[in-house]
Amino acid sequence: MAGSAQPFDLITIGRTGVDLHPQQSGVPSSDVQTFGKFLGGSAANVAVAAARLGRSATAITVTPTFRADELDYFALRSARILWITGTGLSEEPCRSVTLAALKSRERTGTTVFDLDWRPRLWGDPEDARPYYTEALRHATVAIGNLDECEIATAAREPRACAEALLAAGVELAVVKPGPEGVLAMHQDGRSAEVAPLTVEVVNGHGASDAFGGSLCHGLLSGWELDRVMRYANAAGALVASRLACSSAMPTREEIEGLLSGAPT
Repeated sequence: MAGSAQPFDLITIGRTGVDLHPQQSGVPSSDVQTFGKFLGGSAANVAVAAARLGRSATAITVTPTFRADELDYFALRSARILWITGTGLSEEPCRSVTLAALKSRERTGTTVFDLDWRPRLWGDPEDARPYYTEALRHATVAIGNLDECEIATAAREPRACAEALLAAGVELAVVKPGPEGVLAMHQDGRSAEVAPLTVEVVNGHGASDAFGGSLCHGLLSGWELDRVMRYANAAGALVASRLACSSAMPTREEIEGLLSGAPT
């Protein structure tokens, strides 16, 4: 990535791994006969979701020996969107690398903080809040469900969460209350509330990553806030109705088909 001549639309920093998904749905785990191996990790999945929609995207993952001075700061500053996660703040060296990447942007372009709260990675929820607060100072967009927003802001009600995230410094707050759909609020007073789409859930993993990659696509496209949220919401619903994560990320035609009521 060093010396990249063409800026990326999206750079994500965070987990990359391997997912094993059962190839039979609707049965107890003891009855599963086969598993499939897929690219996994939220940061990798978000990059795949955006790439599936035609965006140039790459993911940075941190090994135990990786240092912040090894980052390609030119590429990070040039990217149209940088995406970081709460998981990336949970331990070193990823924490230092993530914060260094955030600070290098100096709030240029769009910097998305996926609150991505994973309790098992933190000894005490209070340990997380200072790092979340610091990341919010450098981010322009924050995304999270109610549990994640509570860790970041101590608020729990959706509108209060969005207002607290805006007060913490971001320009756009996106709150996902689950069955209530999606709420987005902007510093300039714009807001959007999108109702959930009804699908038969096959695999709950990966839906938020599809949402994230599609949200990035909408922001890069310069769409109105309501359209961005409806598009991202539909992408998440499609992946929830499929067995895998990365390989299940939808195309533009599939998302638009769901939004128009066409079979997918």
